[in-house]
Amino acid sequence: MAKATEQKQNSLTVEETKLDVHEVTTYGEDNRHGSRRNDVAMVVLRAMCMAVSTVAVSLMVTARETSMTTLYGFEFQLHAVWSLSDSLIYLLVVSSATVLYSLIQLIISGTRVMRKLPVIPTRTQAWFCFVADQMLGYAMISGGSAALGVTNMNRTGIRHMPLPNFCKSLEFFCDHLAISVVFALFAFLLLAVSSLLNVLRLSRDR
Repeated sequence: MAKATEQKQNSLTVEETKLDVHEVTTYGEDNRHGSRRNDVAMVVLRAMCMAVSTVAVSLMVTARETSMTTLYGFEFQLHAVWSLSDSLIYLLVVSSATVLYSLIQLIISGTRVMRKLPVIPTRTQAWFCFVADQMLGYAMISGGSAALGVTNMNRTGIRHMPLPNFCKSLEFFCDHLAISVVFALFAFLLLAVSSLLNVLRLSRDR
């Protein structure tokens, strides 16, 4: 009787052990699938950020136009080019840096995803990506804000001064600037989302 009871207890112990192992294995698979989705999302974000920043750079570089305007009955020739403004130069430099950074990260992360490896394997790399995304993100938002002020001034003129709305004569130039700023701000949002994914990666390692 005692032997039968002991065998029954051993059987229950084995079943519980199997159940525990099954639960742990299932949790590990779910966690791995979640990490896989985050890795794919990171690759997509890097690709989008590179594409958006490239468009911002392209529009800024091609923002140049020559036209005529009339002020107090006199005709003046207007020559507008992005390189005449420090704010626009700053935005171009920051956008170019974002393109280069996103391209490098896209190559690294895309290669790791294809090899079924974690995109961010260590906490050190996660911290590096987080800091880099934050720095470029703040640089993009500051450059976009400065360029937005220049674009707005071209459209409205300067208050209390006899300067006209230059964008009436320089529509091509102003449109390129405005769209470039919009894409730069969109790149900032993508960098912010990338930073969030880095935070999630760091929180899983606690």
